[in-house]
Amino acid sequence: MNLLKIFRVVALLEGLSYILLLFLAVPIKYIWDDPTFVKMLGMPHGILFIVYIIMTFWIRPEMRWNTKQFLMILVASLIPFGTFYIDRRFLRIAN
Repeated sequence: MNLLKIFRVVALLEGLSYILLLFLAVPIKYIWDDPTFVKMLGMPHGILFIVYIIMTFWIRPEMRWNTKQFLMILVASLIPFGTFYIDRRFLRIAN
């Protein structure tokens, strides 16, 4: 499996974990006072976020992203559904 495919999987999992954390776990925590899902999803999301950031730096030379593209890809990890957009816009066409 090449680096781009691994990055795409990490981006997908990071985006999915972020959405689950933001739209499922956090509301359950504050509406029903049950932090179980935040505890369950928080650490995996944090690890996936860090791996996504590291891999973005690692794969940049291979993908030849300019500074604007590179910053967009980094910022996308902070926006819900951002990594899905990045996959469609920058990663899928590279295959």
